[in-house]
Amino acid sequence: MRHFLNLDELSSDELKKIVSHAISMKKKEVKISNSNIKRKNPLNGKNIAMIFDKPSTRTRVSFDVGIKQLGGQSLILSSSDIHLGHGESIKDTAKVLSRYVDLVIVRTFEEEILYELAKNSDIPIINGLTNSTHPCQSMADVMTFEELKGPITGKNILWLGDGNNVCASTLHAAGQFGFNIVFSGPASLNPKNKYIDYAKSKNVSVIINSDPKLAIKNADLIMTDTWNSMHEDKQTNGKNRREKLMPFQVNKKLMSQAKQDALFMHCLPAYRGQEVTSDVIDGSQSVVFDQAENRLHIQKSILEWCILGLS
Repeated sequence: MRHFLNLDELSSDELKKIVSHAISMKKKEVKISNSNIKRKNPLNGKNIAMIFDKPSTRTRVSFDVGIKQLGGQSLILSSSDIHLGHGESIKDTAKVLSRYVDLVIVRTFEEEILYELAKNSDIPIINGLTNSTHPCQSMADVMTFEELKGPITGKNILWLGDGNNVCASTLHAAGQFGFNIVFSGPASLNPKNKYIDYAKSKNVSVIINSDPKLAIKNADLIMTDTWNSMHEDKQTNGKNRREKLMPFQVNKKLMSQAKQDALFMHCLPAYRGQEVTSDVIDGSQSVVFDQAENRLHIQKSILEWCILGLS
């Protein structure tokens, strides 16, 4: 059973194989679009269920389109459509879905829901996001960097702002792909120690530096994310939080302190004028829309890996 739950649970070789396959598939897609070549359909006859407890643009659209491009059929469900943990146990839902479909993608709140589904499923489960992690996004980020700059191993990545679920998966990715991370944000929003400890256990450098002007000096890639997480309450996302985070805004002045060829990434949606300014997100160093596009390609590779494996 090949679940795709979190990046620390797969081998580094398997993750690198998924990224390499995604880049290869993307190149082939360009040729297909410019000719009469027909796509291969590795998921022909496969039915994929997508469960969305949270709103989604990129995850939902990219998976849906990717499934269809691979020849599969998709079924999109919300928590209001099914009894996931409401009136029926997650265990029973997992067993029922295993009789109907070939794979389930889950975008939910608590990570425990994801693991309970995986524990009781006879089919692969993919983590489409939880409050804790977002591995598909981090795989797309690695793919984007390597597509544009070559191997990410040994490179220096700066994460600014909130040590949230995407930051957690970025730390997992650091350990698996061998890149270094500097985190710069309010101390109260530092990433959890278990994610930092994992990356350090793989002999990569993880530094906490509360001065963004110093933290950015040697960065090959600058990353940030929204300050308004979907699972946090209004009080948490209030004025005090924004005031704490404002010194870590990615703006033109801060980017001028980075290497001239450093890239900027944001997994989107972006709140322009908060975590990043428009002149950065629309600037020459920004690759945010390459990132967004690569969610499609990396997730196609993940789907194929889960169901068929990659040689």
